[in-house]
Amino acid sequence: MLFGKLLPKEGNFFELFNEHGAKIAEGARAFMAMCENYSDITLREKYAAEVDAYEHHADRVTAEVNRLLHRTFITPIDREQIHSLINAMDDILDLLQDSSETMQLYDVRSIPEDVLRLAELSAKCCERVQHAVTLLPKLSQPQTAEAAIKTCEEIDKLESDADRVMRSAMSRLFREQEDVRELIKLKAIYEQLESISDRCEDVANLIEGIVLENS
Repeated sequence: MLFGKLLPKEGNFFELFNEHGAKIAEGARAFMAMCENYSDITLREKYAAEVDAYEHHADRVTAEVNRLLHRTFITPIDREQIHSLINAMDDILDLLQDSSETMQLYDVRSIPEDVLRLAELSAKCCERVQHAVTLLPKLSQPQTAEAAIKTCEEIDKLESDADRVMRSAMSRLFREQEDVRELIKLKAIYEQLESISDRCEDVANLIEGIVLENS
């Protein structure tokens, strides 16, 4: 009993989720800006560096959440849900960084419209993830729980939109791209970008589960 009293009952998990969610949205916007300014090497490098910085910051937040789990006696939501959610959120920024690095390592010369569309859908997904996370502390309020579910449904729709864009992009790529090397590069990039919305959907599914258990 004494040991339990010495441990903090609740850590600042929601604040850390919010901090991480903000970095996801900022990272997605920086990635979008990188794609929009890809022909300008200086701006491309500037925004790529921002994506890296946001990813590193989010990694520190993830590590702090996992450390806090070990030190906290009573958590505001299920411990496994906390662990799964912060790691799923971290996967989003990892993919944003991977996509940024892949485009530069593969020496992609120009950005097709399909990449911009996927990047835009990714940014919208990430902003909805950030919003959903901000609602977690007040899920006991029916209106907030309903808003969280609605936001998760919006993420699901955006993921479906990204699927359609990716399929269309792949079809166009194989029909029109005659340079095999460019085809291979763009195929990998399309798949990575579509995976960002998949990871956002993973977060949405976890939040829906938290809503159902805690509202």
